[in-house]
Amino acid sequence: MLVCLIDFIPIELYTPLFYYFNFILVILLFAKNFSKVQLQYSSKTGVFIVIIILLYIGLRPLDKGYMGDTGAYLKVFNKFADGSISTFYENEYGFMLLMKYSALYLNEVFFFLICSFIYVFLHYLVAKKLFQEYWYFGFIVLVSSFSFWAYGTNGIRNGLGAAILLYAFTFDNNKIWAISIAILAVFFHKSMLLPVLAYILTFIYNTRVSYLRVWFLCIPLSLIAGGSFEILFASLGFGDERISYLTDGNVNGDEFAYSGFRWDFLLYSASAVYAGWYFIVKKNFDDKLYHRLFNVYLLSNAFWILVIRANFSNRFAYLSWFMMGVIIIYPFLKKQMLFNQTRKAAIVLLFYFMFTFLLNVVLA
Repeated sequence: MLVCLIDFIPIELYTPLFYYFNFILVILLFAKNFSKVQLQYSSKTGVFIVIIILLYIGLRPLDKGYMGDTGAYLKVFNKFADGSISTFYENEYGFMLLMKYSALYLNEVFFFLICSFIYVFLHYLVAKKLFQEYWYFGFIVLVSSFSFWAYGTNGIRNGLGAAILLYAFTFDNNKIWAISIAILAVFFHKSMLLPVLAYILTFIYNTRVSYLRVWFLCIPLSLIAGGSFEILFASLGFGDERISYLTDGNVNGDEFAYSGFRWDFLLYSASAVYAGWYFIVKKNFDDKLYHRLFNVYLLSNAFWILVIRANFSNRFAYLSWFMMGVIIIYPFLKKQMLFNQTRKAAIVLLFYFMFTFLLNVVLA
């Protein structure tokens, strides 16, 4: 019944409706004062919101040309189901096994619902573990991220890998668990190898400002010799099919295809850099996990800056952007450092979401 209800929504309105729903959630949070009563209310209603988002993504219409790579995943699923293939997504065994055994015992609706469950539920767990009583606020920040919807419905493997990696970060006090879960993320999408390696590096070297200097250095390097870095990384064969984007043209007519140095995306990325710098350097926010996450973000984003001219540069950017919500909002929800801090956090959320709304709805 629920499948029919969601399928009844006009396909061309399905994605915009999600963003309008997200807009309402952001405005409601913006209007609250975050008293203890409000926190309790948000926690109770928040679970209901999580379920709505999970079902809305998981029960979306399939194979109608409006959900990005959903149709491509559906074709592979059907090939597993009819036995015409026995393996696919080489070296991404986590996702392959999930699809393969889902195809053996379930239909395509349940497969995409399972993917949505993993994706949304892990974001919920991340918010719960990191932000405790403020988890609902943190969850809405994650949902309001620029790429949240796209990687729940289009780049599904990447989205699942990123969600698993975010969850791994919450085990920072247990290195074995954290690194093990982080490696699992790579088996869902090979591109997660970049932030995973950056994460492991921070256990060896995790200073306050060294990686920030690296990030700034990559901007002039990219401006001067960006093409050379694209050729270098392509020759090394790092990651996955993204490497073809370094050298191929816009073969798919993607809206984020090559268009030179993306100053707009750089400024967007810099918002998280500024947040991290402000709280760590200016406000002396001493939180080991936050320092680590900020450094992982800087290293991953620095890689994207070096290849910023590449075709589909947003797909490289996502290797750091999936962390942006946490980087920006974490200090607000962990320690009192500013006057009227919760109100300022709500303002930050509003501006953070407006970028998402502008690019995905207004300018879409």
